[in-house]
Amino acid sequence: MTTHSNPKQTCCNRRHFLKSAGWGITTLALSGAIGRAAWGRKTTKRNIVFVLSDDHRYDFMGFMQEAPAFLETPNMDRMSKQGAHLVNAFVSTSLCSPSRASILTGQYMHHHRIVDNQRPEPEGTVFFPQYLQKAGYQTAFIGKWHMGHEHDDPRPGFDHWASFKGQGTYFDPTLNINGKRKKFRGYTTDILTDQALTWLKDERNARKPFFLYLSFKAVHYPFQPAERHQGRYARAKVKRPETMANTERNYQTQPHWVRERRYSIHGVDHMETGQYDNDPVPSFDDLYRQYCETVHGLDENLGRVLNYLDESGLSDSTLVIYMGDNGFALGEHGFYDKRDAFEESIRVPMLAYAPGMVKPGTKVTQMVQNIDIAPTLLDAAGARIPKAANMDGRSFLPLLQGESTPWRDYILYEYYWEWNFPATPTVFAIRNQRYKYIFYHGVWDHDGFYDLQTDPHERHNLINVPTYQQQIEMMKKQLFDKLEAGGGLGIPARRPLGERLDQRKNKR
Repeated sequence: MTTHSNPKQTCCNRRHFLKSAGWGITTLALSGAIGRAAWGRKTTKRNIVFVLSDDHRYDFMGFMQEAPAFLETPNMDRMSKQGAHLVNAFVSTSLCSPSRASILTGQYMHHHRIVDNQRPEPEGTVFFPQYLQKAGYQTAFIGKWHMGHEHDDPRPGFDHWASFKGQGTYFDPTLNINGKRKKFRGYTTDILTDQALTWLKDERNARKPFFLYLSFKAVHYPFQPAERHQGRYARAKVKRPETMANTERNYQTQPHWVRERRYSIHGVDHMETGQYDNDPVPSFDDLYRQYCETVHGLDENLGRVLNYLDESGLSDSTLVIYMGDNGFALGEHGFYDKRDAFEESIRVPMLAYAPGMVKPGTKVTQMVQNIDIAPTLLDAAGARIPKAANMDGRSFLPLLQGESTPWRDYILYEYYWEWNFPATPTVFAIRNQRYKYIFYHGVWDHDGFYDLQTDPHERHNLINVPTYQQQIEMMKKQLFDKLEAGGGLGIPARRPLGERLDQRKNKR
């Protein structure tokens, strides 16, 4: 059994042909990124560190105007100030496993077919780190994998592996390290960072470029901060979102399922406690504060990685990307979850840090998605993307470097109803810079249409307003044209796996 060190608080694609319709692109003038003058040395392969968090919503970073005033994230603030903030970053599916699969494959959920949190990836699935290996990179995966619920075995594409089964735990984890399990004592976020730093310092080949994928459990529910942070925000005043109130004003134009969901385990009136009815409904304000305390510990460990890169002289040859795997509603619309297509669910934090490569204070306002991570990181490595990879995303590296390049004018979102968690229907959505159209499948209910410019909190559903019908029909056509072009109209029927909610609730 190993005890971790307690860290001190830190202050401080190549050209890609897109087959699908609707990108709003006339040309793709993208050259191999590493050969660009903006990256300096043409022949040097850049190291890459990709840090992924869980359920971290886009606006809970200290530098964000919408963030709680008491939330401290000095290292995310630092990445934004000294690097780039991708302001409009989204996931294509707001659920752990499908989103992580989209990151690793560059594909939409209907394409990679990982549609829930229970099943492993289909046989033959190729992950982008496999291409990095072919390009001469040494690769490491450390942290939460969560594709195939009870599996932690090493996966293709990684030379070094340290992971745990399913969701894992916040304390005293058992890690599968290159096929051998080892029990650790301490806070999992700290321990995963310890593992990452050990690999960076002592275990990698210093003569080869590296790719580190550091995947935290934090800040997944139930929120559990490190002992040193418990109660840090106990006296902080929580500002509840206006759409949380159970009022006619908030629900009169919304689909019926939206209001009904607030009474499910994914709603504020019957929040999941981890024991499915065995515990009383917890205090919303306490959970909100614990979420923030857990984010603070996440930021602290992000800082440990950044500090090592700086102190070891690796920063100037390394690209660091930080993002969340999906968002999370903290009371908005009465929700306490993700899955749906509202902003709090589908938007994620995304930051890039590369001193001397990405101009400090860069703001990328174009809409990027998790499907863009694989082509972007391969682009940064100068690695060739085989045509067989069939990625749906594209590299946003030119955007990070301030280049003017045609870009998509809308994003696609999809979520399939889950046998295990039935409160949220199947959702297809399309969002541009102003409007969002949401199509619900399998429920007798209204669809959704929102003007994000005049109604950023999506309180007023305009689906039945006559003056918007032309825009609604146009976006509905865009949605189904996009799905049809990419093979996304066939909702996959999968053999039920795991227990239904009522079965779990009856285990008392």
